[in-house]
Amino acid sequence: MVNTSHLQRRISLFTVFNTLVMLALAAVMLYPFVYMLAVSLSGDVYVMKGEVTLWPKGFNLRMYELVLGDPKIWTSYRNTIIYTLLGTAIAMLITSMGAYALSRKDMMFHKGFTLLIVFTMFFGGGMIPTFLVVRSLGLVDTIWGMVLPGAVSTWNLILMRTFFSGIPKELEESGRMDGLNDVGIFFRIIVPLSKPVFATISLFYAVGIWNNFLYPLLYLRSQDLFPLQVLLRNLVLAGSVSSGQVTQIGGDNLVVEDSLKYATIMVSTLPILILYPFVQKYFVKGSMIGAVKG
Repeated sequence: MVNTSHLQRRISLFTVFNTLVMLALAAVMLYPFVYMLAVSLSGDVYVMKGEVTLWPKGFNLRMYELVLGDPKIWTSYRNTIIYTLLGTAIAMLITSMGAYALSRKDMMFHKGFTLLIVFTMFFGGGMIPTFLVVRSLGLVDTIWGMVLPGAVSTWNLILMRTFFSGIPKELEESGRMDGLNDVGIFFRIIVPLSKPVFATISLFYAVGIWNNFLYPLLYLRSQDLFPLQVLLRNLVLAGSVSSGQVTQIGGDNLVVEDSLKYATIMVSTLPILILYPFVQKYFVKGSMIGAVKG
């Protein structure tokens, strides 16, 4: 006979241990974010003395006024939003249609195409050949150079293909009996049933494009096309090679570099973080279903 009290004690001990570990991990990951927020909201004197920990001292919004008052920030914001929205839309269209095609077992050369796509997960052309291809296509210093080279992620494609494979084939057959072709079945039956995986993969793509600074460094030349992450990178690098902690802006305006950098990081990070609560209900469901089916 199973000792239920012993089993309950084991489960409770595991739950307590698991909770403590997850709380510790959450604290480690949240600390840098909270610290940067506190520094960006603190007075210059307290920051230079190193007295700021997890709570702002000498609360002020001067750094955010400087950041938001810079026209380069708004230009970079506009570029980042355009790249993220356009890039995510293109990536989702190509990825979802490709994944649906691969999920069809009756497609000609199904296994061959799948092997070719999986091959790209382990072997790639490299940075220089990729740059040469992008340049030969005339995509350098254009918006398309930001959204087309990374339009398809092999992992996301396989995840969506696995999800589509779990949709009952009877639904497709009923749609075909109603006169729908493959395109109609995809847009009228498959897409409405796949909201969780669409939300999950869209979030993956959006976060990747929002945080991407490698493509702009490789493919952009005009500063008017730079996204927010390049501006942030230049600001952080400029501060790291500076000899002092204080920078003079304008006449007698002295700015603590750490406060300015952290305020810029907060401004560039918060918008993408706001997306998470809206897609969280789809996030786990889309990831788990795509991971365990097929």
